[in-house]
Parts: sequence; C-alpha cells; structure tokens
Amino acid sequence: MRIDVLTLFPEVFETFIETSIVGRAKNRGLVEIIRTNIRDFTTDKHRSVDDKPFGGGPGMVMMCGPVFACVEHAEAMDSRPVHRILLTPQGQRLTQRHVRKLADLPRLLLVCGHYEGFDERIRLGLNAEEISIGDYVLSGGEPAAMVVIDAVVRLLPGALGDDESSVDESFSGDVLEYPQYTRPREFRGMVVPEVLLSGHHAEIEAWRKEQSLVRTRSRRPDLLKNEGPQNSET
Repeated sequence: MRIDVLTLFPEVFETFIETSIVGRAKNRGLVEIIRTNIRDFTTDKHRSVDDKPFGGGPGMVMMCGPVFACVEHAEAMDSRPVHRILLTPQGQRLTQRHVRKLADLPRLLLVCGHYEGFDERIRLGLNAEEISIGDYVLSGGEPAAMVVIDAVVRLLPGALGDDESSVDESFSGDVLEYPQYTRPREFRGMVVPEVLLSGHHAEIEAWRKEQSLVRTRSRRPDLLKNEGPQNSET
C-alpha cells in the first residue's frame, strides 16, 4: 500500500512513521508513506496557503490553488488508483468497519486541513471522502491523519507479529475486547480469573465472548444498538 500525506507540517510525521507497528510495516515494505508539503505549491513570495474568507468572519481559509496543485503532483508520482481523503471535523466519523475497507485499497491520499478549514471548492473539486476521527475540533488534520494511518497499517497482512491480534481487538467484531491478564497471577489482592488458568480452550473462548458483551453493554451499548444483535459483517 502507498499512503500520501499532504500537509503544511510534514516534519510532525518523522518519528511517527519510523516507530512501532507503522515503522516495522514500512521497513518490511508493506507500506510506503510519502509526505508532501502543500506550501511547496504556492505561487507568491510569502508562500501563502490561506486567505480571509469572502463575506467576512474570523480566521483564515485554505486556498484552492496550492491544494489542487499538490494533489495533482502527488497523484502523478504513482500509477496506482488513489482514494482521496480530506481530514475534517465535518466528515464521516471513522469506525473499525470503515478502516477495514480502507486497508483493502492500494493507495490512500490524505489531505490535512488547517485554519478555519478548506475552501468549499476543494471539497467539490476533489470529490474526496471526508473523514473525522471524532466529534471535536483539532488545530489541524495531522493528528487525524496519524490515526487513520495507524489504524489502517496494523490491518495489513504481516504488519502485526501475530495476525490474529487484530481479529480479537476492540471493535473488530463490533464489540469491545475482553479483559486481558498476564503475570503475576495475583497483584495487590487482584487475581486472574480461574478460567484463564484452566487450560480449557473452549471455556476460555466462551468466557471471553461473554466478557466482551458484558463490557460492551456497560461501556458502549450504542455499538450493540447500532449494529443489531447479530453484529454481522456486511
């Protein structure tokens, strides 16, 4: 997979793309992450990427010219079909189901917004998918881009040490993950459930499924309500 990140601050990704699962996947050749600075495609001596909004109002708006030029430059660097994404609080909220679909694509292009947002013609002209990582506002799209990259890369075959790890994680089956324990068996009066020490795999699996449902009903009942009682894949 190739992931292009179009940003005003490419330096913030330096450590991120070299660290942990994303870094290992990159080093194994599973993903290529290319950063392109939108500011490199400005046409004035001040390298302006934003301007005051027509009609007045607070803040500044990202201009069409540099963004379109940057997108066109990045897309010309690789022949694989690209899926364009704008990171914006107005977008569809990211879910694990959505991440799985993105992980099946050959190439993603992430455009990080800033200031008061994009000129509306960027949304209309690029015909990109708009994604939000939550119902709050960030200073820019860079943290959101990192979330998308991390969530997608960990689903690429070979990215995790154990590919089964991504199957049992929270949201992988539209429920939260079951409680996990490791050594020691007892810590400050808190003990590991006996079923996990029994060696009976069927009983352990049943306990984990039950605990996933209990935890989901307690913490995120909306997941069960929205996805239905079968929690099936479509």
